[in-house]
Amino acid sequence: MRVVIAEDSVLLREGVQRLLADVGIETVAAVEDGDGLLDAVTEHRPDLCVVDVRMPPTFTDEGLRAAIEARRRHPGLPVLVLSQYVEERYAVELLAGGASGVGYLLKERVADVKEFVDAVRRVADGGTSIDHEVITQLMVRSKKSPVDSLTPREREVLGLMAQGLSNTAIAGTLVVSDGAVEKHVGNIFAKLGLEPSNSEHRRVRAVLAYLDS
Repeated sequence: MRVVIAEDSVLLREGVQRLLADVGIETVAAVEDGDGLLDAVTEHRPDLCVVDVRMPPTFTDEGLRAAIEARRRHPGLPVLVLSQYVEERYAVELLAGGASGVGYLLKERVADVKEFVDAVRRVADGGTSIDHEVITQLMVRSKKSPVDSLTPREREVLGLMAQGLSNTAIAGTLVVSDGAVEKHVGNIFAKLGLEPSNSEHRRVRAVLAYLDS
């Protein structure tokens, strides 16, 4: 089996590559962004892609978008998506194109080597592997506010945004780096389903969602 890995974290990227090598699975390319994934798929025509949902430059849904585009360009391409958290919208969007050869796992599952390798082989063979946590949340989602999906830290950041603080001011208040705040804000936009728009301000819309919750 030949695999392409798309993951911005060097440690996780190399860790997955080594884990796969230990069970005889070849990694033909290991890239760190969506464009790299698309190029690698075109060049190598792999049997499977292992893709992180969030990659540079905004760390929102670049990986997912690239995976969907790769499947559009190469119908039937098996894709196993890894995510830090259960993000229902991404799971639904990925499955919307057909469940054959699709997987969606939390990154923590990689630590269970047997479970991860089984998922890799199943998806590469055209099957499906969806994390049980994702299935549980998909079953109970309905009237739940999108704000409920935020982590405590993300809710804290959104609360400070509602107070009118800039990212720099939020970083100072929470004693974290500007980059950390930017990543939290990107996560908030993604979880609230706020896509970039020329006519609407995502920051304002996020605050309105917070107040409405």
